[in-house]
Amino acid sequence: MRIGLFGGTFNPIHRCHLIIAAQVRDRLQLDRIVFIPTGDPPHKGSGSLAPSRHRLEMVRRAIAAEPSFAVSDVEVRRPTKSYSIETVRTLRGEYGPGTELFFLIGLDAFREFPSWKQASDLLRLCHFVVVPRPGTAFRSLAEMPLLPAIARASLAALDAHEQDRLDVPIPGPGPGGTVLTLLRLPPCDASASDIRNRLKKRLSLSTLLPAPVESYIIQFGLYQEEADRTRVEG
Repeated sequence: MRIGLFGGTFNPIHRCHLIIAAQVRDRLQLDRIVFIPTGDPPHKGSGSLAPSRHRLEMVRRAIAAEPSFAVSDVEVRRPTKSYSIETVRTLRGEYGPGTELFFLIGLDAFREFPSWKQASDLLRLCHFVVVPRPGTAFRSLAEMPLLPAIARASLAALDAHEQDRLDVPIPGPGPGGTVLTLLRLPPCDASASDIRNRLKKRLSLSTLLPAPVESYIIQFGLYQEEADRTRVEG
């Protein structure tokens, strides 16, 4: 089995999340994509973050029609802050050593990877798949700590759409090792922050959300508290 791990707040999950998951699944010939919503922050967090039970349920509803998509509550049920190394180790134990794990991550988030807990161990525990994010160039990965040297010309070719994939072997203590895959994908224009703003302003969501997710948000009045408070105070 080849399984992609797609973590995030999914606040809320939207069509670009689903499009990216499907594209990575097809391009890398993965058997399954597992969505992993983050849990509630241990301390009071931003009021714009919906409770994890709602975000988990929205993911379940969004992927219900796609048999190759699944959702895990591994981080939702953890009472303390989740670290990716712990999540991957837990899922490695659940799926067994014969399963290849592929960690999906946006380029902007991956730039912070050297500061993650036990980053070097995590890099050798699973494959990483880095996808583009608006405003961030693959060239920014040149000479990034913990990574092998990557030719600047290859990174520039990704940015210029002259190349759509670059595989960088990550040496490991055992045979084989893991691979860092830099994957060029077509741009997708939806963002969770924009969707939340549109919800607060009662603007049309057009095709930004899967219909079951939009219905769920309306049913439970998610992302409306700030807008309601503004109207009362105004």
